[in-house]
Amino acid sequence: MNWAVTTYDSAFGYVSAHGAPLVDLLDPQPGERVIDLGCGTGAFSAEIAERGAEVLGIDGSAEMVAQATAMHPGLSFVVGDAHDFIVGDSFDAVASNAALHWMTRDPDAVIGRVHAALRPGGRFVGELGGAGNCAELVVAMQTAWRVFGLGEPELPWYFPSPAEYATKLEDAGFTLRLLEHADRPTRMTEGPNGAADWVRAYAARALADVPPELVDPLLSRVNDLAAPALRRESGWVADYVRLRFAAVRKPDGAAVPPIGAMPSDPPL
Repeated sequence: MNWAVTTYDSAFGYVSAHGAPLVDLLDPQPGERVIDLGCGTGAFSAEIAERGAEVLGIDGSAEMVAQATAMHPGLSFVVGDAHDFIVGDSFDAVASNAALHWMTRDPDAVIGRVHAALRPGGRFVGELGGAGNCAELVVAMQTAWRVFGLGEPELPWYFPSPAEYATKLEDAGFTLRLLEHADRPTRMTEGPNGAADWVRAYAARALADVPPELVDPLLSRVNDLAAPALRRESGWVADYVRLRFAAVRKPDGAAVPPIGAMPSDPPL
């Protein structure tokens, strides 16, 4: 599965986008102000800061922000919801690595807040799970839940198609410069028990309503169902599909971003 548009202009230094680190696609410059949206424990923020940029990490989890602050004491991190965050000044770029697919409540609102945070010409660069991401894992979960007579599992992710996400970006006032949708099979490192440990790590919400005595046999069945597609002699592999993009905020007046938080809200 491959779907790519690769167009560059002066807003982006040339990089080989496929497989290159996301920080290279962002190409942060010394003195630039960059938001790391969905920063987690701050690893990507630190990569950006190493290039000389001033970074603000934003994450909805107070626990993650506390860890990021402890691990990277020289950087700035705040707790904020990506759907309605406000910043006081315009930024040169917003970047997000493996976080946008967790922001499920209103993806348009997230893109709208990014637009509002950027100066005209500012860059929005990200990578998230795309359509087809974890398809074998999801089917194994859904089948196992049915076998045990449970309701459909609640899946906590948003995996858009390239066309869908391109439309959202353009409707929000961005010019798309790069969009890539590609398979990226990835060795599972979450634990020794393959798909079962992956579900515990990334789909805990789906387990919340499962009777405790059913959890272990349920996850054992997930393993049985997923193994033919995802278990190798070298170990388990997750069937990741990644959507990577780079876009530029259009000049003021070129588009009206989606409605988000009101300007009177206090900035982060």
